[in-house]
Amino acid sequence: MLDFSKLKWNSEGLIPAVVQDAETRQVLMVAWMDKTALEQTLEQGEAVFWSRSRRELWHKGATSGNTQQVVAIYVDCDEDVLLLLVRPKGPACHTGAVSCFFRKLEEL
Repeated sequence: MLDFSKLKWNSEGLIPAVVQDAETRQVLMVAWMDKTALEQTLEQGEAVFWSRSRRELWHKGATSGNTQQVVAIYVDCDEDVLLLLVRPKGPACHTGAVSCFFRKLEEL
């Protein structure tokens, strides 16, 4: 088991995770992970996050089938953000869009 003590978790025990398509390098989404989510991601090879709204673990695509196979996980220089390179099996966004970042700010 990896030692996660060097990671800088926020006061709620969470760390942000940027999810990027391993092939196209398109940013797909940003989510949060706690230690259990990170452990399960490493064990299962698929992305698992912490849902702040539901206050529970969330295996991405468990319901929709739009899972994300993890190819690699990087940590930034400050050790407070993770980057997950994934092979997505379907769209990342709950709207059906490939990426959650499909609108420009001025479109709001």
